Amino acid sequence: MPLNVGTWFASFIDWSLANFGWFFDAVSWLVSLLVGNVEAVFVGLHPILIIAVLAGAAAFLTRSLGLTIYSVLALLLIVSMGLWVESMSTLAVVLVSVVFSLAIGIPVGIWAALNSKVSAVVRPVLDLMQAMPVFVYLIPAVFFFGVGMVPGIAATIIFAIPPAVRLTELGIRKLDADLLEAATAFGAKKSLILKDIQLPLAFASIMAGVNQVIMLALSMVVVAGLVGAGGLGGVVVQGVAQLDTARGFEGGLAVVILAIYLDRVTSGARSIGDVLRSRRIRKAQRNDVKAPAPAAAV
Repeated sequence: MPLNVGTWFASFIDWSLANFGWFFDAVSWLVSLLVGNVEAVFVGLHPILIIAVLAGAAAFLTRSLGLTIYSVLALLLIVSMGLWVESMSTLAVVLVSVVFSLAIGIPVGIWAALNSKVSAVVRPVLDLMQAMPVFVYLIPAVFFFGVGMVPGIAATIIFAIPPAVRLTELGIRKLDADLLEAATAFGAKKSLILKDIQLPLAFASIMAGVNQVIMLALSMVVVAGLVGAGGLGGVVVQGVAQLDTARGFEGGLAVVILAIYLDRVTSGARSIGDVLRSRRIRKAQRNDVKAPAPAAAV
């Protein structure tokens, strides 16, 4: 007996539209508002100012002169190709998509790390989300939100959530059990252990998840261009549709430039946790030295 799984899914989409259409309209309005404001800032400011800010961020987070020089030259190349507005539109879409993905993925990852039953339920769902062809996400997204930027962002968020969940859970689970037992033995509450021990020590793994989320979000830009998301994805799709090799290559090159910049900067940001932890340890050691020794009992 054949099972019409696809028909059931289509019926579920129709039922959701009939009963929760107001919800999807509200989400569409909110996402459009957020992306519009972020894009207005990026596009409204002078390109030189944006380039200076991005290069400064690269220098601060990575402390790499080579990456700083690359950031300036590569972004100036985007300006010279006439793709600055499209690139800033793409950056705004990626930024909003990453914020939503992390806002969902990191709490779920923490919950899964602290509860094995939740982890057992979440794991197959993440497998399905990662194994599903990316184009499939666009079909229900178009039904829910219509054609344009919002369905592209919705599909991007779904596609980019799994690494945030997996690497957050992995970072917390791989911590030394003896360390957690010692904290528990000293009477520390679970919330305090999570805030002061588990999350700081898992920071590098969480940042690796952030890096992967950004890369997946950027990889969806071209796919989202198929449903009218605009930006560099629209440029590439236009080049393919018109067989315009030059236009398509320039759009793809701009995507690569942004991908390299975001990858290197977020990779460099992983060391921030180590730096902050070292400063905290040194500060605690200085306080111990300054503290007066207890008086000896007579």
